[in-house]
Amino acid sequence: MSVQPSGHLAPPTSPISYDDGERARELLARLDAVLDQRIVGQRGLRTALVTSLLAGGHVLLESVPGLAKTLSAQTLAAGVGGTFHRIQCTPDLMPNDIIGTQIYNYATGEFSTQLGPVHANLVLLDEINRSSAKTQSAMLEAMQEKQTSIGGEVYPLPKPFMVLATQNPIEEEGTYVLPEAQMDRFLMKEVLTYPAPEEEVDILDMMASGAFNTPIQAQPITLEDTIFLQRLVDKVYVDNVIRQYIVALINTTRGGGPRPLPGFAQHVRVGASPRGSIALMRVAQALALQAGRAYVVPDDIKQLRHPVLRHRIVRTYDALANNVPPEALIDAVFAAVPSP
Repeated sequence: MSVQPSGHLAPPTSPISYDDGERARELLARLDAVLDQRIVGQRGLRTALVTSLLAGGHVLLESVPGLAKTLSAQTLAAGVGGTFHRIQCTPDLMPNDIIGTQIYNYATGEFSTQLGPVHANLVLLDEINRSSAKTQSAMLEAMQEKQTSIGGEVYPLPKPFMVLATQNPIEEEGTYVLPEAQMDRFLMKEVLTYPAPEEEVDILDMMASGAFNTPIQAQPITLEDTIFLQRLVDKVYVDNVIRQYIVALINTTRGGGPRPLPGFAQHVRVGASPRGSIALMRVAQALALQAGRAYVVPDDIKQLRHPVLRHRIVRTYDALANNVPPEALIDAVFAAVPSP
């Protein structure tokens, strides 16, 4: 694993052995090859999915229908050799429909437990904002605790476990807005855009040739390989200077920091919580591993700043009325705080 250039940011000895670094590089290349066979373009989505998987987090995807969210989730599950379940959220969906329930057996006179679809390695919650607050909270409890409780018994979720939740921003009828406290549970919120014209031509070519239905040729990695990569992310070195940089950024979103932004309170009602600090660090560690480094550099903090922070900043009514995008506020924070 590389431990040079960035001087004071790199540890004297690598926390990741050369053999482990080479194995990680080979596994990530195989996972990338699997995604290449099914997903056209959408680099931001791919980076968000792989990074969240390595960091052990969950992703909220926002886009109009038809931008390969379900396909990407299925492909990622196939790429790690894991189980995949898709849950279509509707207003009448109940918590037991997700986590599971007890069924009475008249022949034996006993109850048996039927586990719900959340018990899979990758779970796609389609249109999460269509389910009621009660169902949302049950799902988010499973995300946080990595377990479900059915009939007084605790059932651990499989490892690794990752949730991809989607929401459609253009339809508001029959939806329940996700509260900020629940949004904060997602490691990242990725906003998908339409593919470029040349990418859309490639999609049509692949559809016409049946490429989307052919078996994946690349060799997927295993669940054990995925857990190995997640443990390597834990080992990636984060210098104290980088940690102070993260804290300074997060404090600036709250109106403080080393260089407070004048008039920032007019646009931001609530800044990012300490969970935002943790998310920035975890995502940076995962990005460093993907780049073949055993330590974090400032560019790792900056690369996915929008997906990590856009759902953690609560804008004021004035900012919403004037259509001030959260990305612009995040960029202002990063411009104000000097990089190490």
